[in-house]
Amino acid sequence: MGEAPIQHGGGISAAAERHGGRPEDWLDLSTGINPCPVPLPAIDPAAWHRLPDRSRLDAARRAAMRYYRSENCLPLPVPGTQAAIQLLPRLVPPGRRVAILSPTYGEYARVLRAAGHGVDAIATLGEVRDEHGLVVVVNPNNPDGRLYPPEELLRLRERLGRSGGMLLVDEAFGDMEPGTSLAAHAGGLDGLVVFRSFGKFFGLAGLRLGFVLGEEGLLAGFAERLGPWAVSGPALTIATGLMAGDCAPIRERIAERKAALDAVLQQAGLAVIGGTALFSLVSHPRAGTLFEALCRQHILVRPFAYDPTWLRFGLTPDAAADRRLARALAAFDT
Repeated sequence: MGEAPIQHGGGISAAAERHGGRPEDWLDLSTGINPCPVPLPAIDPAAWHRLPDRSRLDAARRAAMRYYRSENCLPLPVPGTQAAIQLLPRLVPPGRRVAILSPTYGEYARVLRAAGHGVDAIATLGEVRDEHGLVVVVNPNNPDGRLYPPEELLRLRERLGRSGGMLLVDEAFGDMEPGTSLAAHAGGLDGLVVFRSFGKFFGLAGLRLGFVLGEEGLLAGFAERLGPWAVSGPALTIATGLMAGDCAPIRERIAERKAALDAVLQQAGLAVIGGTALFSLVSHPRAGTLFEALCRQHILVRPFAYDPTWLRFGLTPDAAADRRLARALAAFDT
């Protein structure tokens, strides 16, 4: 019997079926995606008409190299980092276990266990053992925002390398913290893989686009297993244009929305215990009741089965949404 599917954020249709209202009228705060998607660059007609050729792929890879400052490798575009996660079982050395810094994004453990690998949920990097052939660190972490400095992760990579192990650092929420990224080291160090998400920061999750950074041979293996034309021409074109642009206004807008969200949560008396620039994690003894109360107001947030006191709030898109959330929280006796 396979692993049970993970319940992710973004299930607006299902929430509307249960609690009423049209999905488009709900306020979706259940994901960690920029709620203010950036304007799309021009897309030439050939991107829609033709299969994505080598020049289009190479242009996206060069743009990603400059954006991530990955001077030692050309990042490989993939159809969302979830697609890359599905290929991870092939990277685990035979007879070795996997360590995942936890709690974190649940698909890592699900995919690796489903492939038959022994998986250990660890709370600190100090719990990594020699038997671990792959260590997964989401940095900054989802959902608590825990952030390890690059030098600590590089020391772990060196230790793993002595026994033929590998370190995977998922920087899906790393665009707002470029100084903490290991992208500059990817491709230049053995046993280091970095995952990056495109859609979260740019607010374009529907593109299903991510990047894998690492040694050339490892990237070639990912590309071979994904097959030809894994990423669409329009997605490659959009990424090329946006990554070459000025991202400072995007960061400023996200920071503004984050400050507004936290102000609403604090005014409501909720304890913000963690998060990243794209979401806030709240602890409340009646989190389940609060979740249902917000659903009745057609506001969706993210609960966690492994900690029933936690709720994750994604960013609100504007001041009107701030006021709507504030009214809904005020109606709940926190």
